[in-house]
Formats: sequence, C-alpha cells, structure tokens
Amino acid sequence: MNNPIQNDTLYLKIKNILQSARDNAYRHINFVMVEAYWNIGKQIVEDEQNGKDRAEYGTYLIKELSSRLTKEFGKGFSAQSLWNMRQFYTTFPILSTLWRELSWSHYKLIIRLDNEKARLWYMEESAKANWSVRALERQIGTFYYERIISSKDKQPVVAEATNNTKDLLLTPKDIIKDPYVLEFLDLKQNNAFYESDLESALIEKIQDFLLELGRGFAFVARQKRIQTETSDFYIDLFFYNYILKCFVIIDLKSGKLTHQDVGQMDMYVRMYDDLEKAENDNPTIGIILCTDKDNTVVKYSVLNDNENLFVSKYQLYLPTEEELMAEIERNIMELKREIFK
Repeated sequence: MNNPIQNDTLYLKIKNILQSARDNAYRHINFVMVEAYWNIGKQIVEDEQNGKDRAEYGTYLIKELSSRLTKEFGKGFSAQSLWNMRQFYTTFPILSTLWRELSWSHYKLIIRLDNEKARLWYMEESAKANWSVRALERQIGTFYYERIISSKDKQPVVAEATNNTKDLLLTPKDIIKDPYVLEFLDLKQNNAFYESDLESALIEKIQDFLLELGRGFAFVARQKRIQTETSDFYIDLFFYNYILKCFVIIDLKSGKLTHQDVGQMDMYVRMYDDLEKAENDNPTIGIILCTDKDNTVVKYSVLNDNENLFVSKYQLYLPTEEELMAEIERNIMELKREIFK
C-alpha cells in the first residue's frame, strides 16, 4: 500500500515546481515587453536626433509610427503610448537600472514623477514590497515617499502604508491579465479577467434587458476600455441610442454609491463627449447601477446639458430608475438561486 504521507510530499514538490515555472514565465513575459518598449523609446529618440527641427520632426514621427504600427500590430501603439515609450527611455537611459519585477503599468506611473530620487525609491519599494499597480498608485497619491523621508519616526508611516496595501499585492497572474501584456502578445482581452461571475452574469442580464426594451438601444461594446495618461478604466456597458442620438454608458458598482463613483462617471461622460460625440449627437448619458446588500441605487449623469433636456426628452426613451432597480433586484435574486441551488 502506498504511503499517503510520501504521496502528499511528492505532490507538493511537483506543485511547487509547476508554480515556480509559471511565475517565472509570467514575469519573463512582462519584462520582455518592458524591454521592448524601452528599446522602442531609444530608437525614437535616436532617430529624432537626426531631424533638423526636433520638436516638429518628433511630432510627425510619432504620428506616422502610430498609424503604421497600429495597422500591423493592433492596439497598444497610439501616439500617446509611443510618447510614453520615448519618455520611458529618456527617464531611464540605462536598461540595467530597471527592476524586472515591475510591469509597464508600474513604469507608466513612475515616469510621471519629477523627483528622480522618488522615482528610484518607488521602483525599489514596488519590487521589494510586491506592490500591484493599484498599490503603487495609492502610495504615490498619498505622498508616501515625501512622508517617509520627512518623518523622524518612520515606523508608524511604514505600518500604515503596509496595512493600506495588504490587499493590493501583486500576483504573477496579475501580470498576464494586464491589458498591455494582452495587447503586446496580440491576445484578446477576456471579460472574465475583470469581473466576478455574479457581476458578469448581472451585466449580461442588464444588457439583454435594455436591448429587449425596444427604446432605441444599440449595443456597442462591453468592458469598454478608456485610457488616460496613467490609468486604464473599463466601462461595463456601452450603447448608442439611435432615437435620442447619443451614447449611453453604464457602469455597475458593487457596494454603496460614493462620490468617487459619481466623479468617475462624470469623467467618462466628458471623455466620450470630447472623443466620440459627433456634432449632431446629443450629450452622452452616464448611468451608474450601484448594488449593495440593502438596496439598489441608480444615478444618471448628463453633464453638458440641463435637467430640463433630460426630463422632457431623455426620460421618454431611457428606462426609469424604478425599472432599472426592479430589473437588477429581480436578476440578483434569480442569479443567486441558480448559484446556490
């Protein structure tokens, strides 16, 4: 008869081999991309130095490169992305100074810092403390470096920062979920990377509900990605209403509605009015669906027009708060019964 203790020991040894191999593979993929972007930045800078009017030539070069690279390699090579690669090289002209543990998303945040000592400090701390991008963003936003160097008693500052980022540590699997890695490898983004099963199912139900409502909704995209210079956001549902002639963006939030949620939706609305809306389109509408254990909240956002337009025109074709709340709560109960039956 086999000894169960020996078998268990063998299993754990093999498990550790596989886990270590996977972790190394994820990190290797990550740094290959970072190294490639550093080299792209280097090539751009060196080519610019051959131009007569560097500023004008650099702008033309970036625009032309972006167009050609996007056609051949897909997403990830917008003009802004190429400027980031250029800045990456000029900020860190020596490749060997880069930490292999950090992702391109980490470096996008770090190159925005003006203080060289702060950049190097955040790089080292991110690698040693295993900070995710969200953790790094939080530490920069709370001026962790400035607070730590100005404090005589550093231990309370360190303890607070450690506690605030304990749930934001980087795992190797986070690397392969990074949208930049997926773009670099020419892989399709998987919505399951960004949603829990319940949230994903609920979004699917809301999508079907709006399309079946018969009030002019045309589906455009799900998990629509919005990029700023330093961050990436994902809108759960993105529609165009051909009766109202406007975009309608919908975001699902778990938990209670916060001012940050409203501010983020207002940012989405402004960005889509600036980037997507045609001259004959009406202002973009944002809808936040917020669920918690006690109730459901629906919040509309129409920044570029007044409430009269919303009440007199939009309310005829948009679902009311009561309709949306009832649909969400009905679907939550239905999905929970399916999950726990």
